[in-house]
Amino acid sequence: MKKSPQSQLKGRPLYWGLLFFAFFFPAVAAATSASDEFIRGYATAILQRDFQITAKTLNVQSGVVYISGLEASDVVRDRMKTSLAAIDGVRQVVVGEKGEIVPTGGKTAITPEVNVFLPRDLLFKSLIADPRWPHFSASYQQYMQNDQLDGVGSATFGETFSFYRFAGPWTSQMEVGLQAGVFSIFDMNADSHDLVNADYFVAVPLSFKKDNFSAMSRIFHQSSHLGDEYLLSGQSGERINLSYEGVDLLLSYNLPLGFRIYGGGGYLFDRDPEDLAPGIAQAGLEFKSPEAWWGGALRPVAAVDLQSHEENDWDANVSVRAGFQLENPDFISRKLQILLEYYDGSSPNGQFYARDNVEYIGLGFHFFYD
Repeated sequence: MKKSPQSQLKGRPLYWGLLFFAFFFPAVAAATSASDEFIRGYATAILQRDFQITAKTLNVQSGVVYISGLEASDVVRDRMKTSLAAIDGVRQVVVGEKGEIVPTGGKTAITPEVNVFLPRDLLFKSLIADPRWPHFSASYQQYMQNDQLDGVGSATFGETFSFYRFAGPWTSQMEVGLQAGVFSIFDMNADSHDLVNADYFVAVPLSFKKDNFSAMSRIFHQSSHLGDEYLLSGQSGERINLSYEGVDLLLSYNLPLGFRIYGGGGYLFDRDPEDLAPGIAQAGLEFKSPEAWWGGALRPVAAVDLQSHEENDWDANVSVRAGFQLENPDFISRKLQILLEYYDGSSPNGQFYARDNVEYIGLGFHFFYD
């Protein structure tokens, strides 16, 4: 796929994203408490909301959830273990009988024996700064030094759904689901806010979770389409019928103090145009404060996502997002993130994919269900 002269611009300032991330995190992390408190709050909310259970004793030590004084059937216990094991940072779940004292040094492994149809949450959590992660969002982006676009509105529609969760090897959990999304951008400086480009994405993910480690492999399809008004404006240049299928693998690990690191790669096949280079790579670091502010409704978050494409000579595309997550302790699977955004790299938008360099700052509203 032929690259435009813009893709020959000198190296993009990767260090800006990394510096932003490095300065933001220490200030927030210094104000946070241990991640065990974060786990304990989520576990308590799950027990009360989903099982109408208040355990006499619920403690968390080093990622191990201890519950004692519980009166519940074996089926409820297994469902409870499955739900609590999906919380970020949980390594083990130890449930004692009524009157039984659970040893604080216990090493009981999670054994999710119950298969779950349409589980509430996801084993592999959303990637905050990935500009192509299916979810609902709306943002304004101010492009810098771009000949075609200035003020850009971005709207995405989509989500990840888990169909079926089951016990995996090594006392892990696995699930299969569906991802689908539409990623669209609009020229806000045009009289009618012209639709510039829309990308359609669908994937079948298989996810895995064991303690703090999770992974997701996907088979996916993407196709791209230019907006009619943008085509008629004469700014589009040569139209490219971009479409491809691909497979990728992402690995993720939850670190102490609310940090998460991930990385992986993939390969594109059945590509149109045929000369589109197939290799892709991705890595990132995220932070979610273990402690929520304002009565548990406000949680600081930040993330940096790095992606490289063989089509663009493996140059790094940098996406940085930081802000706050609004949440309700009674509905912990619903989260609204209000984020400042920065992106510098090859365009992720289909008709301009890996041909044009874009750099923008923005403000976005992102809604997640995991």
